Amino acid sequence: MAFDEALHRRVRAVLGGHPALSERKMFGGVCFTVQGNMCCGILGNELIVRVGPDAFADAMRSPHARIFDFSGRPMTGWLYVASAGIAIDADLSAWIRRGVDFASSLPPK
Repeated sequence: MAFDEALHRRVRAVLGGHPALSERKMFGGVCFTVQGNMCCGILGNELIVRVGPDAFADAMRSPHARIFDFSGRPMTGWLYVASAGIAIDADLSAWIRRGVDFASSLPPK
């Protein structure tokens, strides 16, 4: 599955020049890491966000969020955000910020 190139450009713009950021293509999508810890990614036209276990229940209350189950096994702390939930730049930025905040809280890899 190819990932949405327009969304890719938008995510890159939000992440800007974050000093500890890297990106790589994987599993047909692209992921972004902070200090080696994944913060967000793109699969198809959806955003993947790693919010962590403590923020997971709150994040899942969003009408456009669903559990991340790429491998068929649901992963607590990770979620997909449908394209409708990130259509507005402010919403995309808020989701990315949640992922960056969580990944930044982890020890560097």
